[in-house]
Amino acid sequence: MCTPNDSAVLHAIFNSYVPFGDISGQKDSDTHEDADLDSSFPAALVEEARNLELCGVNAADTGDVKTAVQKFSEAIALLPDRASAYNNRAQALRLEGNVTGALQDLNHAVELSRGKGVAGCQALVQRGLILRLKGDDEAARKDLQKAANQGSDFAKQQLILLNPYAALCNSMLRDMIQKLQEPDMQMF
Repeated sequence: MCTPNDSAVLHAIFNSYVPFGDISGQKDSDTHEDADLDSSFPAALVEEARNLELCGVNAADTGDVKTAVQKFSEAIALLPDRASAYNNRAQALRLEGNVTGALQDLNHAVELSRGKGVAGCQALVQRGLILRLKGDDEAARKDLQKAANQGSDFAKQQLILLNPYAALCNSMLRDMIQKLQEPDMQMF
């Protein structure tokens, strides 16, 4: 029987670029930090921005990425100095294939949040993944390390995967498991 940890390891091996579990792995103190950041804005505007973001998330979940981008953009127009909507819009832009726009929003989210709290940590993780896919492993490692330092388990796992020895080991393990699942009948 497979333990939850075993399942997480196997998922990381076979789907190394796909987040699993809580992408941010945030601690309670980070949630309080987000509340502190939001307290600098009028409460009614924060609530309206959150509602717009929720509408955007729901639209993205149903595949309506264009509406999602629109709702996140409305939240940004409402509170342009709040990081959360930039982080969310970056995800939607990436789904549209606009990686350049996604990186711009992630850069802005990291700048506004100073890389702290839930939005900052998620922006660092997202930016790290995009940089990794673009082949900039060193910049990806820096962002993922900052997110890992905040407690993101996903970022910690991605850092392990960026280790060349871990990648080789994962590749060998993946090949071995595949061979066990599909034994070569010609051996007999």
